[in-house]
Amino acid sequence: MINKERLENLSNEVWKGAIKLRGKFKAKDYPSVILPMIMLRRIECVLEEKRSEFKDEIIAQDESFSDDNILKLHSSDPEKAKEKRAQLTKKIKQYEIHKFGTFYNKSNWTLKSILGESNTLVDEHFRDYLNSFSENIEEIIDKFDYRAVVSKMVKEKRLSDIIQLVAEEDFSPKRLSNIEMGYVYENLLQMFSQDDAKDTGEHFTPREIVRIMVDLMEIDFDPETSNKAISIYDPACGTGGMLSVAKEHLIDKAKTEKGIAYTEDLVMLNGQEYLSQNYALCKADMLLKGEVQSNVTNGNSLIPHIETIEDDGDQHATSKFDYMISNPPFGVDWSNYKSHVEKLSTSRYKAGLPPSNDGALLFLLSMIEKMKPASEGGSKIAILFNGSPLSNGDATQGESEIRRYILENDLLDTIVMLPDQMFYNTGIYTYVWLLSNQKSNKKKDHVLVVNAREQYEKEPKSFGNKRNRITPTHRTWINDQFKNWEENESCKIFHYSDFAFHKVKVTFWQEDENGEQMWIEEEFTTKLNNANVKKAFELYGDFTMKVSIGDSLIELNFDGEKPFETALATIVKKQIKSQESKAVNEIKKWLKLQPLSATYNHRHYIVDNEYIPFDRTKADKEKYINDFLAKEIDYEIINWEEFDQLGYEILPNKYFYKYQEPEKSDTLIEQFWQLEEEANKLLNEIREL
Repeated sequence: MINKERLENLSNEVWKGAIKLRGKFKAKDYPSVILPMIMLRRIECVLEEKRSEFKDEIIAQDESFSDDNILKLHSSDPEKAKEKRAQLTKKIKQYEIHKFGTFYNKSNWTLKSILGESNTLVDEHFRDYLNSFSENIEEIIDKFDYRAVVSKMVKEKRLSDIIQLVAEEDFSPKRLSNIEMGYVYENLLQMFSQDDAKDTGEHFTPREIVRIMVDLMEIDFDPETSNKAISIYDPACGTGGMLSVAKEHLIDKAKTEKGIAYTEDLVMLNGQEYLSQNYALCKADMLLKGEVQSNVTNGNSLIPHIETIEDDGDQHATSKFDYMISNPPFGVDWSNYKSHVEKLSTSRYKAGLPPSNDGALLFLLSMIEKMKPASEGGSKIAILFNGSPLSNGDATQGESEIRRYILENDLLDTIVMLPDQMFYNTGIYTYVWLLSNQKSNKKKDHVLVVNAREQYEKEPKSFGNKRNRITPTHRTWINDQFKNWEENESCKIFHYSDFAFHKVKVTFWQEDENGEQMWIEEEFTTKLNNANVKKAFELYGDFTMKVSIGDSLIELNFDGEKPFETALATIVKKQIKSQESKAVNEIKKWLKLQPLSATYNHRHYIVDNEYIPFDRTKADKEKYINDFLAKEIDYEIINWEEFDQLGYEILPNKYFYKYQEPEKSDTLIEQFWQLEEEANKLLNEIREL
């Protein structure tokens, strides 16, 4: 169980140290200063542990290097003792570089020893320390652009302070797991951004939710017997927490050392992260945990990775994965790279494109593209969304079309409704979507919706906005509902078409309070010509027009027998003296040169959209829609037209809604008087003070 109080205290200590940056750096820039330093110390903690192991190994081979022997030698020959220590240090460094090899630092500096030197040399020695790391750590430092940040810290005389902040802190993976380090990062980011109100939609995913998502994917891997590698992918992996917990979840199932080793070797982690800082933290933690085979890249998962685009795109575009898990940013804005996304509109995003202010469904489409064919074992996806992807977007619009593609291709298996207040920096409700292209016959064409809103307990101590937690008991309950796949009070099973609806444009004749059909007079807002007046006639039937021609006002009863321009010219010839002697065709030419405007009195037709639930049992669609409209609309329907495609929306709250009868008015009045009495009592107590 994560000790959130300890992690919060650790974050607060770092935050207090970060206050030293105030006045020299903006709060939003604190992460680029502090987080890389924490990461360097975390790496250093691992190396210190390894160096201690190497020292013991060297002494076991040659006892002359032991502390006791070197101390004895020092009493008789200080120079030889000094030389012996130097030899030991050199041997340890050789072991670090050549025997450990995962990552290393060629220098003998530590953050603590750098501070032990002259203040004027801290900059020089720290840069030597940075430049001595192995290439894989160099890449991480470069992604942070940390050398430039160091230059600013030196200029503002803050480098020593920031090194001091972490130099002796234990950030080792043994003390703080990847997921715990993620909580610290999230907590610090929240503190750093408190003066910057912009919400990026990025939310660190609590361990218990990741475990639920892993459970639902039912990963086919037995740590004790499996000999086939499986791949797990996250297109928005952040600092790597979801990937790490997914693998950790499988390791927990191992019963032997052999099973743990199999899991370590055969479960391959893959991911991509857009933000360089998060990528650097993820890459560092993967290295710290020994995930040397992991394939985590830095780039934008939503766009192609091609030379004609300056930004790095999806570097896993041609890959297929067994399992995919993600919590993509909520409401991510993709307008800045819209033209790049549209390059994939006929392939990856052929189902549709959501609005550019919410790209969550683009992540899902990118994952669907990476599913293995069912003939090759298929794939499963667990993705965490807020409520927007469930129902935003009208019929024929991008979001509805994406849902239509997913549902009509029978990819959606289950949706789990989670409690609110589960995240550190947001209290919103969230939903786990589980997709599979290898659904069993029992599940074919159907979707399970699980209401797990009440499956939580209160956190003993709030962690930001995270006030609720899901315990193993709650997680077991959710998993049991999924495995049983049966309807009950908390579970509903739907045929995919139950989410579909017809969108129908209906034109009907409005009536007044007496039930009389209404007429309305309004301006004719389009250009007065044959085509536009004909369109109005086709909609409203005959109507009366008042046409202004200069100072003249012409009334015209338009019945459609003659073209509008001919009918108007005919009346002008009779009523405007200057045009009496002209032929109708001449008047028509003259009218084209005049400033014309008009009002018209026509039937008051209303054009509205009706949303009609799709019913797969109705063979005669036209009769079904006619019957529905007749039942729902009391007025005379002129015509209706259905949109090209069925719309699709999923409304979990509606499916589990329970009517609660409101309090009776007498009860409410009684409660009001009780509150007033209590208020008066408090006021009297205040007056007596």
